[in-house]
Amino acid sequence: MIKLRRGRIVTVSSIVGLGGNPGQSVYATTKAGLIGMTKSFAKELGPRGIRVNAIAPGLVDTEMTEGMDRGAIINDIPLRKIGSPDEVAGVILFLCSDLSAYITGQVVVVDGGLYT
Repeated sequence: MIKLRRGRIVTVSSIVGLGGNPGQSVYATTKAGLIGMTKSFAKELGPRGIRVNAIAPGLVDTEMTEGMDRGAIINDIPLRKIGSPDEVAGVILFLCSDLSAYITGQVVVVDGGLYT
C-alpha cells in the first residue's frame, strides 16, 4: 500500500469499545485500543494515500450473540432489530470504495441506533 500510495484499512471494533459494558472490561479495552490505533494510523498513513477507518457494530446476529437475551436488547434498539453480518459488510464495502474517498480516521457506528 505504501509503495502504491493507495490503500484502505478498516478495523472492526465494537460499540463496547466506545461506551464500555458491565462484565466486559477486557473486551472493551481491546476494542477501544483498536479505535486509538485506527485514528493514529489514519494520521500516519494518510499522507501516503492510505485511508484507515473503523466500524463499531452493535448487536449483530453471530455465534457470539446467540446466548444473549435478544428480546430485551431489541427493545432498546431504535430500529427494533438485530443487525446482520451483511449489513456490517456493506459499511465495510463503502469504506473501501471510492465513495468514501474523503473519509479517514473515523469510527462508523453500525448499531441500529442503540448507541445514539
